[in-house]
Amino acid sequence: METHLLQNNRLHYAEVYASDIFELKNLFLQKFNVQKISENFGIPFLLAKKKNTAVAFASLILNSENETDFVVHSDQDFNHEERKQFIVTVKEFFGRNNSENFRNPLQLKSNIERMINWLND
Repeated sequence: METHLLQNNRLHYAEVYASDIFELKNLFLQKFNVQKISENFGIPFLLAKKKNTAVAFASLILNSENETDFVVHSDQDFNHEERKQFIVTVKEFFGRNNSENFRNPLQLKSNIERMINWLND
């Protein structure tokens, strides 16, 4: 499977794999200055890297209407223009993916709960 989706001068985007999860967990914990992840961590599905370091990621979440949505988490090195470009890519990826997590809110809720339990143990 091809994971490299887009590259510009400094960033490249890729799908999230299990091997990326702990790096993304650390980014989340640092961003919010917390000790444990919450449902806001969601299910990461796309990330942005600079020089092999994750600087942002998009996660599937449930919005206030209990519909599948996404949120972008980033560190301070991710500027406004980079964020805008990443969000465009995330929206495209989100719109064309038909897996259960992307289309079934009950499945997503269950998987988010399992992710939280796994990462907070």
